[in-house]
Amino acid sequence: MAQQANIAAQTAFAEAVVTGNLDALDEVVAPNSVDHDPAPGQTQGPDGYKAMFSELRTAFPDLRVEVEHLMATDDELAFAYTITGTHLGPLMGQPATGKKVSYRGMQISRFDSDGKLVERWGSSDELGMLRQLDLAEV
Repeated sequence: MAQQANIAAQTAFAEAVVTGNLDALDEVVAPNSVDHDPAPGQTQGPDGYKAMFSELRTAFPDLRVEVEHLMATDDELAFAYTITGTHLGPLMGQPATGKKVSYRGMQISRFDSDGKLVERWGSSDELGMLRQLDLAEV
């Protein structure tokens, strides 16, 4: 049963990110949640995720995350995903390019007994994304 609750929490997390309803993260992220791969300046807990994903959604208002593969235990989920979007807003101090991106990543999420995210380890191909936007050299 814990696996299904954790999948539901991760799905709610993803839905909040994709729809931009980032306040919904308060329901699925523990206040002291730690991101072991934080964005620069990202704080702990729901507010850190809200700030990070707010910037990403400003840069890519049509942001989509598609889960390609998912594995679950009683307290952890691991999944591979593809992020797509069109660069229509500022990103890391760079103006919009209007270019579309598609890049992959992987994440491991650990949940507490209340079904809230308490730890996250993740990696996305951010360099690949920046190259697609011509914001990084090969």
